[in-house]
Parts: sequence; C-alpha cells; structure tokens
Amino acid sequence: MNAQFKKGVLELCVLAQLAKAEQYGYELTETISQEMSVASGTLYLLLRRLKDEQYVETYLVETAEGPARKYYKLTTKGLDYTQALKHGWLDFIQQVDRLIQ
Repeated sequence: MNAQFKKGVLELCVLAQLAKAEQYGYELTETISQEMSVASGTLYLLLRRLKDEQYVETYLVETAEGPARKYYKLTTKGLDYTQALKHGWLDFIQQVDRLIQ
C-alpha cells in the first residue's frame, strides 16, 4: 500500500477499531496489521496524540501473564470525531472513484 494513502487514513482506522471495542496497544497493532503494515511505534505516537486531544482515554488492566495492559477507549468527543472522519472519508472515496473511472 502506498505510504501516503496509509498515513492519511491510519487515524480513522484506529478510531474505527476503538469504536468497535476497547483494546490495548499491542492488540490494536495486531488488528490493524492484518490489513496493512504499521509500526507499533507509529501507532503509539498516534494513540498519544489522540489521548492529548481527548478523543481517547486509557485505563490499566492487571494480567496474570505479565505487566498491566493499557487499554484505550473512545470518549464521547472521540466517537463524534470518528463519525465525522468516517463520513468525510466516504465522501472523499466516492469523489476519487468518480475521477478515476
């Protein structure tokens, strides 16, 4: 996949996955990596920014296997933002589709 395409849509992909279910960072990386390659460092930087912008919140869950996992969940503001991005993306791909047909 073209790196510029991925860069432009990664935020929407992360938010859309979190709209489906709260996930911890590694789990989110694995989910997205099934469809496109993404470095975990890139994803964690994006998650930090989304938290700073109050689109996601975090909480820790203790595990028997090792250290506590930091889970990410959408805030109400994040859910609204996700919906706006999704609608914008769908409009955009329809426009591009018309231009390239």
